[in-house]
Amino acid sequence: MAHAPQTFLDALAVRTWCGLALTALGRAREEIDAINVYPVADGDTGTNLYLTVESAATAVEAVFAGYEAGADGGAPSLADAVRAMAHGALIGARGNSGTILAQLLRGMAQVLAAEGRAAHTGGEGLRLALRRAADSARLAVAHPVEGTVLSVASAAADAADGAEGDCTTVARAAYRGACEALAATPAQLAVLARAGVVDAGGRGLVAVLAALVETFAGEAPALLATPDGTHTRVEAVSGAFDGAAPAESCADGADGEDGGPAFEVIYLLEAEDTAVARLRRRLDALGDSLVVVGGDGLWNVHVHVDDAGAAVEAGVEAGRPYRIRITHFGAGDAHARVGERPLRERAQRAVVAVVPGEGLAGLYTEAGATTVLARPGEPPASGELVEAVRRAHAREVVLLPNDAELRHTAAAAAEQARAEGIRVALIPTRSAVQGIAALAVHEPGRRFDEDVVSMTSAAGATRHAEVVVAERQSWTMAGICQAGDILGLVDGDVAVIGADVTETAVSVLNRMLSAGGELVTLVLGDDAPEGIAEHLEARVREAYLAVDTVVYRGGRQGALLLIGVE
Repeated sequence: MAHAPQTFLDALAVRTWCGLALTALGRAREEIDAINVYPVADGDTGTNLYLTVESAATAVEAVFAGYEAGADGGAPSLADAVRAMAHGALIGARGNSGTILAQLLRGMAQVLAAEGRAAHTGGEGLRLALRRAADSARLAVAHPVEGTVLSVASAAADAADGAEGDCTTVARAAYRGACEALAATPAQLAVLARAGVVDAGGRGLVAVLAALVETFAGEAPALLATPDGTHTRVEAVSGAFDGAAPAESCADGADGEDGGPAFEVIYLLEAEDTAVARLRRRLDALGDSLVVVGGDGLWNVHVHVDDAGAAVEAGVEAGRPYRIRITHFGAGDAHARVGERPLRERAQRAVVAVVPGEGLAGLYTEAGATTVLARPGEPPASGELVEAVRRAHAREVVLLPNDAELRHTAAAAAEQARAEGIRVALIPTRSAVQGIAALAVHEPGRRFDEDVVSMTSAAGATRHAEVVVAERQSWTMAGICQAGDILGLVDGDVAVIGADVTETAVSVLNRMLSAGGELVTLVLGDDAPEGIAEHLEARVREAYLAVDTVVYRGGRQGALLLIGVE
């Protein structure tokens, strides 16, 4: 969907870019994972990039939320936004590609924050930022390899250097240069040519740069605007500028081939610069794929080694390592946290659900589900969903996101949990009432696939609606609404605009039941009017004799009312 274009880079543009990049990586994640062949074919480059950008976007949103909650109602400066972006990426970086992307963002931030409290910068500032990003990322890798994300980043910076104009012009040039470099990666790296793919880390960077173009131009560049995703074969890339999307592959930025070290070790490290210099030498002698990024006392360390304990001990000697993650390549318990041991025998199956309010959290918990609370305006990150899956402590998990906006987040969490040896099925529930329907037919004693099919069918057979208060004037499918209007959304689209909550709810309910139904589920928010449930129940009894009604209290859930019709 197009949005208003911008010709300069400010805090709002940084926020928009992070959101668009997260969406782009969410769409491309599975494909990037599938072509992950270098330096280790562990199929997680797309997921790692998504999680890294998710952490960056979350940090930027937190900065904006802090200003919006302040008494002066001001907005963050460009420096505030880019520093938050870089810090978020640093602490959330995953894998080789994610760690390098974090350094690319840090390099940009070093340039863009140098102007202090400046409100924005233009094409020249963006050119300098892209050059610093590419140079600093290359310096962070112990042994840079061409045909990887480093090559793509350098080509983007080179192309930007030759562009004259505003941010849109510079971003387009960088994007085109990155696409051309991506198409050339199989000729630079034999493992990519043998697999018939391009570099996955580089492909992820192309997606991030496409989001940068969209931030300024108002729409995504045509090269990536294919309805079915991107092509992954080398032959598709050769004609990329005839309209095909670029292919992908997996390259991170350091050495590595098949038969390399057995473990990937990642940790955050609090240490002085001098200690980190010694750490680099120590880790370089222990293994390969060494990437150390960060500064100002906080670092993200990534290395592939055979002796994981020695890699962690080296971090202890340098400073204070934490968030230590060790992956045994090819092991079923990959990505297990250091020191984590099961305290009880795993259950065979569990359900993990995202719920919008405390009331529904209690209902889901009573039904045996492990819940993740999504407070209004605070959707959970994929890391929270992964923690909930771990907390469920089961061999098989059914994941209910209960929100269409969480589909990419939930998919990334499911992929990460699968890497830990957990069998996860993601049911794309779009509302908590669909989750209730799925949970109602859940039978742990059935075969996993049969249970998932039954729950999916129940959710899919449940139409969902919500009644909310409009926050601002906007165009909708039902016409123009004003701030304060009551909106009735059916299956995610505005169907009714009204002035009274109860009347709007009745109208929505009539629309939903006109196509038939057997059960109406009503979930009341804290701000729903007194007596609305009784009024709606009476309406159903009078007009729809064969339909039953069940009412729950959802608490502080954002919407005034959730409605489900099965």
